[in-house]
Amino acid sequence: MRLEQLQAFLAVAETGSFQKAAKSCGVTQSAISRQIQGLETELKTSLFHRTTQAKLTIAGDLLLVRAKKICKEWTVAAQEIADLVAGKQPELCIAAMHSICSHHLPPILQQFCRDYPEVQLRVTALGSDRALKVLKDGLVDVAIVMNNRFLTTSPEMVVEVLYEEPIRILMAANHPLTVYDAVPWSELVRYPQVVFKDGYGMQRIVQEQFERRGATLKAVLELNTPDAFRGVVRQGELVALLPETALMDAYHDPQLAIRSVETYGQGTPADQKHGPEFADPPLSRQVVLVTTRDRLQIPPIQHFYHLVTQHLPQSVRVVPFPAAQVNGSRSTVMQGFEDVYE
Repeated sequence: MRLEQLQAFLAVAETGSFQKAAKSCGVTQSAISRQIQGLETELKTSLFHRTTQAKLTIAGDLLLVRAKKICKEWTVAAQEIADLVAGKQPELCIAAMHSICSHHLPPILQQFCRDYPEVQLRVTALGSDRALKVLKDGLVDVAIVMNNRFLTTSPEMVVEVLYEEPIRILMAANHPLTVYDAVPWSELVRYPQVVFKDGYGMQRIVQEQFERRGATLKAVLELNTPDAFRGVVRQGELVALLPETALMDAYHDPQLAIRSVETYGQGTPADQKHGPEFADPPLSRQVVLVTTRDRLQIPPIQHFYHLVTQHLPQSVRVVPFPAAQVNGSRSTVMQGFEDVYE
């Protein structure tokens, strides 16, 4: 059964004539007759009484109600798809990490609203792995997340690397680890950690780093917002490994301190004994913009994608962490951030 057959059937039922139906559809009468015959053959029954006027049979009456619904739904669906392709979608759904939502998306969102005032923006702050899952499930259009090659390598995904940022250690200003400019792993692993909840890419990175060094991660608390991390760490001996963008507000807090993680070759013989397999670059994470190939063809999504790729990397100007840092001081990284937003 084809849509054209149902449309021909409705035209004959509404006009009561094969000739009039052909005229209203802009085709020949023989074309209408073939469509109806094909439909009757498939259904194994006659749909019209062929007299001076085409009248519906009992089977035709039954089909009429269903055919109207099917053709109406098709018309609505075709119009919605046409509107989508033309950029008339009613909303654009975005999933992004908390730090991106707080510090980097606002000016981009404002620009998008000026360019597409008729599109409703819906922004949800989610952990990276969770954001990629809802993107794959079709619940959001775009995700700005920490890269996870296991979730972004499928052929339908379009992935744009935005920037790479260092991961630091957040601790209380009076914490014993503040004696270090760059904290050795052998010292870091001794202290209990606050980590992101499951579904956040940062939890996976921290776990992998501890496992690589044969150390046990003492994760005593799981949180999901930078504010919560600052509040807990401020209280005592707990520390947290966090990306630079999640530490922006911490630089202004005199009760907190931020330190780098020591890389192989910087520190003590005890840390260097692990050998060159630990000669990694500084601990960091890669932030990416992800959507799907079909979504990228839709004008509002395409426009938002371009706004992010053009403006977000410039707003996150990550530069090397200073060798020495006093409690409460701002790094050159923060100065770069504030140049953009002040």
